[in-house]
Amino acid sequence: MLVAAAVCPCPPLLVPELAAGAADELDGARAACADALGVLAAARPDRLVVVGPADGPGRGPFAAGARGSFRGFGVDLEVTLGRAEPTGRTLPPSLAVAAWLLTRGGWAAAPVEALGVGEPLEPARCAAAGRELAAGEGRLALLVMGDGSACRSARAPGAFDERAAAFDDAAARALGDADTEALAGLDATLAEELMAAGRSSWQVLGGAGEDAGLGGRLLYHEAPYGVGYFVASWS
Repeated sequence: MLVAAAVCPCPPLLVPELAAGAADELDGARAACADALGVLAAARPDRLVVVGPADGPGRGPFAAGARGSFRGFGVDLEVTLGRAEPTGRTLPPSLAVAAWLLTRGGWAAAPVEALGVGEPLEPARCAAAGRELAAGEGRLALLVMGDGSACRSARAPGAFDERAAAFDDAAARALGDADTEALAGLDATLAEELMAAGRSSWQVLGGAGEDAGLGGRLLYHEAPYGVGYFVASWS
């Protein structure tokens, strides 16, 4: 049963060492993520599953102890999922950012595992994966990583697209309202065109939360680098 969820963005720039002189530009996002993690801990879950977008070998389940690295982004920094001894597969970037957030927040409320979800995964399969997670034993909390459109401005990673702001507004509303039907209705093709690296993870959350009766709160919605970043909590 899903008892709480936190939605956070997953840009590596959330890690201050990677942002260097621009680190303070995401201070608001970091503070909101910390608040959302606090909601998860307060729900007293039996287990925490981190869900985030992943490609190729980064897809599938990860046990506690999986390691992530930010060396590919120019910083000699490693993280570990949960408090287990480092071992196992290497985390994709979205889950490495989640591991950093959990370590930064001193997470100790429940054992941690993770799931890397391919962004092209069709909505129905995303929802089914979420339902399967929620059907597991005990009280489940989810930390859901993902970014909105990367086409919000001229400085964005993708070319500016006038549809991007409306897509992000709809996603932010759905996440802030814990609206599982609206999450299920996000257009996968449009999300791909707008380079929104969060659609699949959000739809996993939507499936997990279908019968949970949770309320939502939007804590952050900005696009500081032309990419939509959202933070929300469900409880």
